[in-house]
Amino acid sequence: MAASELYTKCARVWIPDAEEVWKSAELTKDYKNGDASLQLMLEDGTSIEHTLDPKTKNLPYLRNPDILVGENDLTALSYLHEPAVLHNLKVRFVDSKLIYTYCGIVLVAINPYETLPIYGTDIINAYSGQNMGDMDPHIFAVAEEAYKQMARDERNQSIIVSGESGAGKTVSAKYAMRYFATVSGSASEANVEEKVLASNPIMEAIGNAKTTRNDNSSRFGKYIEIGFDTRFRIIGANMRTYLLEKSRVVFQADEERNYHIFYQLCASSHLPEFKNLKLSSANDFLYTRQGRSPVIGGVDDTKELSTTRNAFTLLGINESYQMGLFQVLAAILHLGNVEIKDRDSDSSVIPPNNRHLTAFCELVGVTYQDMSQWLCHRKLKTATETYVKPLPRLQATNARDALSKHIYAKLFNWIVEHVNKALITNVKQHSFIGVLDIYGFETFEINSFEQFCINYANEKLQQQFNMHVFKLEQEEYMKEQIPWTLIDFYDNQPCINLIEAKMGILDLLDEECKMPKGSDDSWAQKLYNTHLKTSSLFEKPRMSNRAFIIKHFADKVEYQCDGFLEKNKDTVNEEQINVLKASKFELLMELFHDGEKAISPTGQVQGTGGRTRLSIKPDKSRDSKSKEHKKTVGCQFRNSLQMLMETLNATTPHYVRCIKPNDFKMAFTFDPKRAVQQLRACGVLETIRISAAGFPSRWTYQEFFSRYRVLMKQKDVLPDKKLTCKNVLEKLVQDQDKYQFGKTKIFFRAGQVAYLEKLRADKLRAACIRIQKTIRCWLARKKYLRKRSAAITIQRFTRGYQARCLAKFMRRTQAATVIQKYRRMYVEKKRYRQKQAAALAMQTILRAYMARQKYQALLREHKAVIIQRHVRGWLARCWYKRCLVSIVVLQCCIRRMRARRELKKLKIEARSVEHFKKLNKGMENKIMQLQRRIDEQSKENRSVNEKLVGLENSYTAESERMRGELNRLRGVEEEAKKKTNQVTSLLEELEKLRKELSATQQEKKTIEDWAQTYRNEMEKMVSELKEQNGSLKKDKDDLNRMIQEQSQQMTEKMVRSIAQETQQLETDLNEERSRYQNLLTEHLRLEEKYDDLKEAMVSSNVSKPGHRRTDSTHSSNESEYTYNSEYAELEEGSRAAEDVTRGMDTSLTLKLQKRLTELEQEKQSLRNELENKEDQFQRARARDDAEFKKARGAELEYESLKRQELESENKKLKHNLAEMRQSLLGDAAAGAGAPGSPAYKVLLEQLNASCEELDVRKEEVLILRSQLVSQKEAMHHKETMTEPSVYAEDVSKLKDADELKQACIGLKDTNRLLEHQLQTQRRTYDNEVESLRSELQNVKEENNRQQQLLAQNLQLPPEARIEASLQHEITRLTNENLDLMEQLEKQDRTIRKLKKQLKVYSKRIGEMGAGQTEGQTSPGQMVDEPIHPVNIPRREKDFQGMLEYKKEDELKLVKNLILELKPRGVAVNLIPGLPAYILFMCLRHADYVNDDQKVRTLLTSTINSIKKILKKRGDDFETVSFWLANTCRFLHCLKQYSGDEAFMKHNTQRQNEHCLSNFDLAEYRQVISDLAIQIYQQLIKCMENILQPMIVSGMLEHETIQGVSGVKPTGLRKRTSSIADEGTYTLDSILRQLSAFHSTMCQHGTDPELIKQVVKQQFYIIGAVTLNNLLLRKDMCSWSKGMQIRYNVSQLEEWLRDKGLMTCGAKETLEPLIQAAQLLQVKKKTDEDAEAICSMCLALTTAQIVKVLNLYTPVNEFEERVSVAFIRTIQTRLRDRCESPQLLMDTKMIYPVTFPFSPSSLALETIQIPGSLNLAFLTRV
Repeated sequence: MAASELYTKCARVWIPDAEEVWKSAELTKDYKNGDASLQLMLEDGTSIEHTLDPKTKNLPYLRNPDILVGENDLTALSYLHEPAVLHNLKVRFVDSKLIYTYCGIVLVAINPYETLPIYGTDIINAYSGQNMGDMDPHIFAVAEEAYKQMARDERNQSIIVSGESGAGKTVSAKYAMRYFATVSGSASEANVEEKVLASNPIMEAIGNAKTTRNDNSSRFGKYIEIGFDTRFRIIGANMRTYLLEKSRVVFQADEERNYHIFYQLCASSHLPEFKNLKLSSANDFLYTRQGRSPVIGGVDDTKELSTTRNAFTLLGINESYQMGLFQVLAAILHLGNVEIKDRDSDSSVIPPNNRHLTAFCELVGVTYQDMSQWLCHRKLKTATETYVKPLPRLQATNARDALSKHIYAKLFNWIVEHVNKALITNVKQHSFIGVLDIYGFETFEINSFEQFCINYANEKLQQQFNMHVFKLEQEEYMKEQIPWTLIDFYDNQPCINLIEAKMGILDLLDEECKMPKGSDDSWAQKLYNTHLKTSSLFEKPRMSNRAFIIKHFADKVEYQCDGFLEKNKDTVNEEQINVLKASKFELLMELFHDGEKAISPTGQVQGTGGRTRLSIKPDKSRDSKSKEHKKTVGCQFRNSLQMLMETLNATTPHYVRCIKPNDFKMAFTFDPKRAVQQLRACGVLETIRISAAGFPSRWTYQEFFSRYRVLMKQKDVLPDKKLTCKNVLEKLVQDQDKYQFGKTKIFFRAGQVAYLEKLRADKLRAACIRIQKTIRCWLARKKYLRKRSAAITIQRFTRGYQARCLAKFMRRTQAATVIQKYRRMYVEKKRYRQKQAAALAMQTILRAYMARQKYQALLREHKAVIIQRHVRGWLARCWYKRCLVSIVVLQCCIRRMRARRELKKLKIEARSVEHFKKLNKGMENKIMQLQRRIDEQSKENRSVNEKLVGLENSYTAESERMRGELNRLRGVEEEAKKKTNQVTSLLEELEKLRKELSATQQEKKTIEDWAQTYRNEMEKMVSELKEQNGSLKKDKDDLNRMIQEQSQQMTEKMVRSIAQETQQLETDLNEERSRYQNLLTEHLRLEEKYDDLKEAMVSSNVSKPGHRRTDSTHSSNESEYTYNSEYAELEEGSRAAEDVTRGMDTSLTLKLQKRLTELEQEKQSLRNELENKEDQFQRARARDDAEFKKARGAELEYESLKRQELESENKKLKHNLAEMRQSLLGDAAAGAGAPGSPAYKVLLEQLNASCEELDVRKEEVLILRSQLVSQKEAMHHKETMTEPSVYAEDVSKLKDADELKQACIGLKDTNRLLEHQLQTQRRTYDNEVESLRSELQNVKEENNRQQQLLAQNLQLPPEARIEASLQHEITRLTNENLDLMEQLEKQDRTIRKLKKQLKVYSKRIGEMGAGQTEGQTSPGQMVDEPIHPVNIPRREKDFQGMLEYKKEDELKLVKNLILELKPRGVAVNLIPGLPAYILFMCLRHADYVNDDQKVRTLLTSTINSIKKILKKRGDDFETVSFWLANTCRFLHCLKQYSGDEAFMKHNTQRQNEHCLSNFDLAEYRQVISDLAIQIYQQLIKCMENILQPMIVSGMLEHETIQGVSGVKPTGLRKRTSSIADEGTYTLDSILRQLSAFHSTMCQHGTDPELIKQVVKQQFYIIGAVTLNNLLLRKDMCSWSKGMQIRYNVSQLEEWLRDKGLMTCGAKETLEPLIQAAQLLQVKKKTDEDAEAICSMCLALTTAQIVKVLNLYTPVNEFEERVSVAFIRTIQTRLRDRCESPQLLMDTKMIYPVTFPFSPSSLALETIQIPGSLNLAFLTRV
């Protein structure tokens, strides 16, 4: 393609600029080959002439189309060059506030210098599991890619984070580690992920410092390996450190600080534990005040130290070790303040009693004399002797600083070693991900040894990066079978050889260090002589002989030779080290005695786990013989760097390049000069250059077809997309070298995509012109048609007249035609009727014949049936007579047997009359006690009546007083009337005087003049009065209007406040439900964790060798039963605690529970003793006489009565406790726990009553115990004294056991009846007292109301007063009538209820009578003959809707009905909720027989089995839905048949008869409700797992409306294709899945209200996930995508409409997504648009609105970007919104679920149990 085709008029190019690096310009004239310059116009309108280089004739870089600007991946740009990269980064960073951008395999991260809300847990969850190209660039995307590749490829990974100081390397590495810790979790309970994150504050405290470029600059490099197990969970970590900047300990430049830990200690010196460190302000120490900037803005060093100490604790470094570390650090500070003075020119001295040296010696445990001696002296050794040499002050100061640096380096290494020990575990490491946080390329005004090592490391990393990029390019080409041509790229191996090769810079430096008199100057000369002429990368500065220049890959760097040898040697005075080794301080001894351990070849201590920790510190503990073999710093660094490169080469690297946007730390400020300098240094531009050298733009065939379909003709489109693309490209691009066809992609050279985009834009522009032409044609034609219509109207009227004349003629003609028509019709009709009559006659004859034949056949058949009937009847009667005789014989035998038994019973009863008399003596006493208690209650009743009479008297007196007051007021009213009459008489007299005055006026003219004047004045006064009256009326009207307005405003305000309070209460209720259900979820999680641990323990016990094999069925059943019982106890305890502590005082609750527990324990012990006594009585009864037996029976009866009484009192206490819970739960919102509240009073009353009852019961228990002891002694004495001969005599007396048992039962029934009567009377008395109190309260209220009414009536005129009194009387009578009607209705309900009970009792009595009648047979009817069994069918009407089962069949019932039940067969073939009905029918029978143990075990087994099946098959939606429906149905059955009136409204009479009669299962209803909540949450999680992979693909990526969205180039990071390929989810997939969910729940019989809640949660998940992905994907924020989303939402609404679920609230959950789609489509230019957006997007937060506007990306050239000014306008308008700053919606949020009561109309007695359930052991009752 020729340059003239691209460099045309209006084409935009980049030209160099001194300030902005690159500046945009537009061509004003076409370029032609041979032109020496270009005519350009800048963006500010300035016209310039750009001269081309005469040698190269290189044209300026072309600018990319606007639609490609701001791309996520720089490789997606059509023109890949430096200005395009710089501009794209600037647009994303400044305009869109996006700090991350892909550049091929590199993530470019720009430091925003501002805290951004993009690193929360919600963002981590959004990126977890996503492909790297599917989401916007982020450090989490890189971490997820590394984690995914590690799991998929079974290969170790590395994340290399580099950049200069202040670029954000440490933060990026920290967030990457946080991502791994959050996503993977830990494999053990040791919380390894927390320890990995806890290592960050420790390393920042001891290794980070403030520099001029960064407040938290890492002054060392580190490589952290995070280990994972086979399930890819974190099991540990290991850290390697590189090149700690030790010189910072003793020196800091201006505006810099030492390491953070020193300032943290100084800021915390006031703490008591730090008093012995003798620290003060940081300005008091030399090592912390040199930079003159001891404080960092916004950082609290005291809090930072607390964070550091907590991290130490978490990593297992105890408090004593921490204090030891701080002691060493404080000693370093004190050592820096030791002042060394000159003694003479060659020696120095430390003044005696130096305060800081004393503190140093005390802290490190050395002697003052030794340390002061060797700080100023050194020991020299020769072959024959050793002597001490004094040091000058400067050398002594340097030796002191060297010691400080050495101590800090040792401490740093010790901390790193212990951090690694804390992070390593015994679990075998399967793989790891390494995070390398290493310094970037550095160049300063003065560069020394540290910068040399840093740049050397960056050279090695750049070489590895280039080779990796080159390798990936080659693999991509080979994968697509593209011809591979060698790409030339920069190779920095010569520079690396210059540094590390033989006779390189490092070799010469080590050689010079070995020389006795080696110096920096001599080393520099060796460098000049060796490399100046042989290497082009080495240069010598012109003005210096002590420096050298190296041409690095990024830039030229000049290094000063001063200090290279000293830093490379890193020497310390050996005698000083020996003094420290002799310390008594254990930590210091540990620091300086580690040299005795095994040393690796690199001079390192061998760590645990077989991993070597690298350090660049030389070992100072070797003896003099090994000094010559000690490695230098440079050599160690080279070895550790080599090992690092080997590690990186063995892993898959991922690159993060951090960029510093400016040097002033200003938020979102972009300096192009600094940015381009770093881009060149970090290798980003090299990546671009390598990509641009080949085929940088790559499209799949499908994407190319979708994007450039507009360039194809219909005939060019073939079924094979690949062939279609080839044919089109050959026509569009003539040069075959500009593109290549791969297997799945098309490869384009740089600029070709821009050319294709230009062709596409031209085609679309031509289409727009054609549309405009057509519209204009339509408008012109419309105008023409209007003129034509006018002409036609004129013609119409003219032609109309002619047409009317023609119509007249035609009407006449038509009339003649009609006459002819009717005549012809008459003739034809007559002929037709004749034919019809003949046909009917023939049909009649034929049908009569056929009917006669059919009748004869039916007659014969009928007679045959009669004959058969009589024969069969005779046979049946014969069979019936034989059966009747057999049945009569059988009945006779049975009745005879029953009659003998009855006779025997009557004889026994006749002998036990005296026994009954003696037994009734105790009952008479009991009745007398009860009567005395009734008398006491009557006395209390009389006292209450007396109080009531007193209150009535007081009310009468008050009424009399009010009547007197009324009479007085009436007298005052009469006086007022009299005074009014007096005024009237006075007015009459005045009128008379006026008449006399008028008479005298005629006599005196002067008086007439005065009268005239007086009249005028009076008229004037009247007019003024009228005006005043008018103004007063006006004011009155205004006041009335104001009062009405104020009342209306107050009413509206009250309505609003009530609505707000109601809404707030609903919100609080939902929050409370959500909190409670979250607690249930946490409880379930802990239960599952407990079960897992229990199973693990069981499995570990089973797996031990030598165990004995047992029967599998028996062991499983036994363990299951044990588990059920244990879990039931735990659950009851936890549930009781949770219910009681929900809203009451904790201390009172605990006290009450303790009392109840004691009572139950005493009751159980008493029951055990009674059982033992009864056993003894059974054994000894044969040898006791009759009197002792009778006395013993009475005592036993008394004991059983006491036990029954205790049990009833216990039930009463439990009932009171339940009432207290309900009261507290009902008033929780009104502060039920506060003193004085009703709930609090109820609690105190019940507690006092409980205490009194407990005291009484304790006394009774003590009495019973004493009696039992005495009886036991008597029994023992009787057994020893009775002779064996008595046993034989008393054997016959055992027959009276049945009589004793019947007597005992009779006494129990009598006792129950008396107790019931007493309780009934007590309740009646309480109800009467309560009614009297309510009547008294009503009387008081009526009195107050009468007083108010009287006061109001006195203020009214007489007529209004009478009307008001009548109205009040009518209201009163109406209210009384309503009250009477309510009472009448209550009495009717009571009568109906009693009638029902009477019918039930009469029916039972009838059944009992019938049973007794059947049992009365004579003894003579008993015949010893074989009885043949006869099958007697049971009638259905006798079933009571109960199922009976044996105790041993309970496990079988649970197993067949719950554990092994297949939901699909039950849901399809049987009635919904059948398992729930069966379980409830079994429960009803247990309640019917009054077996509390059976009820408890059945409910507990059911609950535990449901939990077990859900744990086993919790991922199966069908199973979870099935048991949710059945659990809810079981809960509804418990409510429907509980006997509560609130739940019995919709029951039939038969259903009311089936209510539970003996047990109140309200507490179990709460437990089952909690279980239903847990199942519901499990169902939501199961649905979310199924829907999650479909949502993004179906709602966002798939093009439901084909052709609307245009595909843009995606670069190297390919996104998931939006075309519906095979296996890709679409919107139809989501709808089908929703329909499957809905149909499954309907088949299972789920309540409709519950289905609505499930659908609402489903739609919330769909909306939240879609919106979150929209907010994190820039390519999805376009106008066309907004249309797609709105269409998809409309399809979801249509689905709701089809299912009848529009009112469930699901549509409202999609409102944020709908508003986001509308935001993508509305205009975004003017202030009116901003106002419309603010009023429209009420469901979106400000952060979400701004994010969408920032991400809005045009897909075509006809769309425009959102300006920064418009976004700021939106932010200004939304500034006052009070909302959460959270960006993403919480996808894990679950709405609180409720279970509205839904009664069943199904009759229990009609339910049939299918045989497929294997429940034959159940018996219908």
